[in-house]
Amino acid sequence: MSNLSFRLRQATRPLALSLAIAGALHAPSAFAQQTAQGSIAVIDVARILEESAAGKELLAELKRIQESKYGEAELQQNEIKELQARVTEGRLSLSQERLEELRKELERKAIALKRFEDDSNRELNEFRQTRLERIEARLMPIINRVGEEFGYTLIFNKFQSGLVYAEQGIDITDLILQRFDAAAAQGGQG
Repeated sequence: MSNLSFRLRQATRPLALSLAIAGALHAPSAFAQQTAQGSIAVIDVARILEESAAGKELLAELKRIQESKYGEAELQQNEIKELQARVTEGRLSLSQERLEELRKELERKAIALKRFEDDSNRELNEFRQTRLERIEARLMPIINRVGEEFGYTLIFNKFQSGLVYAEQGIDITDLILQRFDAAAAQGGQG
């Protein structure tokens, strides 16, 4: 029963927002006044990730892990290429039995490479998700505090909310970035 009421609340949120926007469109001066007072703001979370100290650290670590995994995969690919060359060159000189052994080894190495790639992608995605959740947990209190401090009614994630345009004046990404980095420098959560 509570799950149903949760889903109903979730389903009616877009409707309530649509009604609020429609009402604002019919009363443009009231909507403009709210916007001018700063009750609506947007943040560019991707920019925060790219420019904050914590985000830069995460991106650098992801790059390091990717390069390491890529290097390991490249070694395995080279082994497969060498083995393929041995099979190709040995078609005339090696026994049928030896060629079959090489083909089986080639197949095993190809399967191992595929598993390695799948495991690496899964590990990288899990690592990325875990670290992003940690950053979000540190970022949300800062966003909430800024919202309360400046009296914002709504703060949208600029591009992940479906937003296609926002006046630059309501973008508070710089403020959030500054406070996020300051909190990190002080060793706090925000």
